[in-house]
Amino acid sequence: MKTTFAVLFLAIALESNNKFTKAFAPSKAPAFGLIPRRNEKVNIAHDKITVNQNTFSTPLPYKTSLFMAFESTDEVELDVEERMGKTIESLKSNLVTIRTGRANPSILDLVKVDYYGVPTPINQMASISVPNSQQLSISPFDKSTLGNIERAIIESGLGLTPSNDGTIIRINIPPVTEERRKELLKQCKAMGEDGKVAIRNVRRDGVEAVKKMEKAGDIGEDESKGAQENIQKLTDKFVKNIDKIVSSKEKEVMTV
Repeated sequence: MKTTFAVLFLAIALESNNKFTKAFAPSKAPAFGLIPRRNEKVNIAHDKITVNQNTFSTPLPYKTSLFMAFESTDEVELDVEERMGKTIESLKSNLVTIRTGRANPSILDLVKVDYYGVPTPINQMASISVPNSQQLSISPFDKSTLGNIERAIIESGLGLTPSNDGTIIRINIPPVTEERRKELLKQCKAMGEDGKVAIRNVRRDGVEAVKKMEKAGDIGEDESKGAQENIQKLTDKFVKNIDKIVSSKEKEVMTV
């Protein structure tokens, strides 16, 4: 009797284990468009995906789309175009911070102030005006932040010397020397090259997404080839756009 009961109990246990395994086993993962970067941590469980965002290699705000399940090549192309557009906007924002010898509030856009432990842009803490072509005036909404704003400007690496009179901060923009202009030109070119690298990274992701869809049988060879050609056209267009933006900034830098 005991032997029979033990055999019966074991059979029930095995059957329960099989049902549990089938119920909770991860289902087949869908075909995902974007390929993870090297060393990227990806966890797949029950058709849900989490990605360690810190492993993306694109510089910034060039950090863009996470993993996506694309249903068509049109979606891939739209995603590529959107990401490339964000790269252009980021490049423009970075180039604005390069001072050209004329007062421009935008040169302070990337300066963050420690405001109660939170890095905060100056333009969210104060009004910035341009009294003349060679001076900026900063009037904080909270006068107790004057010292922190002044310190942030000094430590920003912009080469500016703020003057704090206890009420407002004035910044005299020194004229740019010829040697300094050459250094600024190099910075412009470097930012442009970084932008092109980001554009090409987006192209790579898009092409890999299309190839993966073709390999999975979701699209045919002709559609895959056409989508890849469209992605290359987008790449060429945005790279030319970068050249125009950088060239315009270089002219601005060289204008005395």
